[in-house]
Amino acid sequence: MDWLNYHHLFYFFTVAREGSIARACEKLHLAQPTISGQLRQLESTCGGKLFFKQGRGLALTELGQIIYDYAEQIFSLGRELQDTIGQQPAGKPRRLHVGISDAVPKLIAYRVLAPVLALPSPVKLVCEEGSPSELIAALVEHSLDVVLTDTPVSATDSRRHFNHLLGSSQVTIFGAAPLARRYRRQFPHSLVDAPFLLPSPSSSLRRSLDLWFHSHQIQPAVIGEFKDSALVKIFASAGKGLFAAPRAIESDIVARYGVQRIGHIPALRESFYAVSIERRLKHPAVVALCEAARDNLFARI
Repeated sequence: MDWLNYHHLFYFFTVAREGSIARACEKLHLAQPTISGQLRQLESTCGGKLFFKQGRGLALTELGQIIYDYAEQIFSLGRELQDTIGQQPAGKPRRLHVGISDAVPKLIAYRVLAPVLALPSPVKLVCEEGSPSELIAALVEHSLDVVLTDTPVSATDSRRHFNHLLGSSQVTIFGAAPLARRYRRQFPHSLVDAPFLLPSPSSSLRRSLDLWFHSHQIQPAVIGEFKDSALVKIFASAGKGLFAAPRAIESDIVARYGVQRIGHIPALRESFYAVSIERRLKHPAVVALCEAARDNLFARI
């Protein structure tokens, strides 16, 4: 193979990721005959079939998998090159595209990302919120540089996801002043039948809390379940119930929402991760936020 048409390779790469030519056409805004023709030319160049039919979609042949692995590295390097040379005029801020899982407390996200804005070279933050699956898909497509999440991405989600632990924190129970005075006494046994504003069942913190409640024979009165951690704190500040949050941001929570600490749960720890598609972090802003989180935010908590 003396020469490789990278347009053909990109069309192949998109079909492989999308699972069918039809979905690739929607993604690339191209007609099906165009992509089918490009794939045939690439197969001719590579000397073999790259796909076989599987149900209603397409799956990679052994040769196709080999080509896909190389294509993934090629286009990842291409994105890295764009980031390195920059697409903005000289002197303009370098962009950092961050995906923030909806389970990550807003104050944690702020404290993790704030050091990026203090770097010597200016950085423009572009933040996107969503479910972990949506954000990881965007990461694979190189639409994001890093994803912040409370749960590591499992090996089955992708061959090239890497979880970089930012740190972990003990969990604290908070409540408005009248509730804090009531439930602080004889904590944690006082939490039996206590009104709780809990995170959604899909969050790591919720699963940990449920196990802790069960092990201590505590049955809380669940007032509500929330996907948005900021909304939980607003309800709590109005005296509607107790809630749990990382101890690392305890002082921020007390100051911003007017609630009080009821007690710490040392046995519970909530961890946070920066997920990338590279084992070694290269974007200087991502390296900086990881180092700041480990050295400051989660130090000794």
